[in-house]
Amino acid sequence: MQTRSSGATRDTRTVVVGLVVGVFFGGMVGGVAFPTLPRLGSLLGFSALVVGVILAVNRATRMVVNAPAGALLDRIGTRRPMLAGFALEALAPAGYLLALTDAWTGGLAAALPVDASGASAATFVLARILWGVGSAFVLVGAFSTVTKVTTTENRGRWTGYMRGGQSLGFPAGLVVGGLTADVLGFRAAFAAAGVAAVVAFAVGAVVLPDLRPDDAGGDARLRDVPAMAFSDRRVLAVGATNFVVRLLYSGVLLSTVVEYAAENDIRVGVLSATGVSGVVMAVCALFAAGATVVAGPVSDRARTRSHVAVPALFLLAAGFLALVLSPTLTGALVGVALVGVGVEGANLPLLAYLGDVSPADDVGKLGGVYNVFGDFGATLGPLVALPVATATSYASEYVGCALLAVAAAAVVAATVGDTAAVRGRAAPADD
Repeated sequence: MQTRSSGATRDTRTVVVGLVVGVFFGGMVGGVAFPTLPRLGSLLGFSALVVGVILAVNRATRMVVNAPAGALLDRIGTRRPMLAGFALEALAPAGYLLALTDAWTGGLAAALPVDASGASAATFVLARILWGVGSAFVLVGAFSTVTKVTTTENRGRWTGYMRGGQSLGFPAGLVVGGLTADVLGFRAAFAAAGVAAVVAFAVGAVVLPDLRPDDAGGDARLRDVPAMAFSDRRVLAVGATNFVVRLLYSGVLLSTVVEYAAENDIRVGVLSATGVSGVVMAVCALFAAGATVVAGPVSDRARTRSHVAVPALFLLAAGFLALVLSPTLTGALVGVALVGVGVEGANLPLLAYLGDVSPADDVGKLGGVYNVFGDFGATLGPLVALPVATATSYASEYVGCALLAVAAAAVVAATVGDTAAVRGRAAPADD
């Protein structure tokens, strides 16, 4: 299959390489936030709830934007919406820097009935909203593009490369954010995120193809999308599992690991909890990236993609239990490594399966639905993670996470069917 583009045709390899580069640097921008914002919030006097809102609001925004973004991608193609998404992601680190500027927060506080701390928090929230809108177009666009140029025989492989680029960018951002904040300060960490965002936009402008639909839009209208999702138990099961996985990983683990390290006095050399959390989360994301490269091709060869997703969900549960049973540096590294493998080992084959069962003209819309479920989990997680851990303990919360992962495995085992029975699409000329 040749993909219609602006003046040229592009094979699968070219398309995916362009996506990998763009989402890698976009992932760096997202990664910088997690080792910095929770700790910075406590230094600025934000409550646990306010920190949770700042961490969650980008996901809440993306949850609302995902489905409209998918509909737009199905209608006008992928290049322009994705470049707009990269541009909006670049504005978020600028907002973080603005939130730390005394002249800005002080002036805003003087004009509004809030103090400087409240003005700073509001600026962080607005910056995270912009990042949420931008990342919706980038992530749904990446899924839509890969799905449209692949078949059931190679979709897991190429989707894995795309997700691997995103997953590798995230730990790079975690390391850059945590270590730079520790050594040079929070402003330097946010400036580094801004540079990464600009690079993502520039590379995208050069290499992203303009993949356009064969007609003016998909068969389904935007208002029909909820019915499409809830009437197909396969789509519903994949979305529900993405909700659980993102609730546990992006919601709970990434929101609590900084304070988990501080409470258990986990250190690496002279690094504080902020720097340690960046290293620990980077290990998690690196194992997640590795899982995408392995899980994709394996799920292409498996009779059903659930044969890969179900064991991965049990590894996810085991990772949280390791954090409970061994609250040490070694235990934390083993635990987050298992979590990383479980997250992408489960999500990658399920994302490929969603591409298998999606109507060709509605890939963007159902990709948006998939991200709505995941972002709902990632939004809910930070809102409840710190308050629940404060009211009970990290051990109790992580045990609950393990039980949810086991429940998700049962749903996948009962729902995801035989991949060979799914009608494929024509293969690209260069596989």
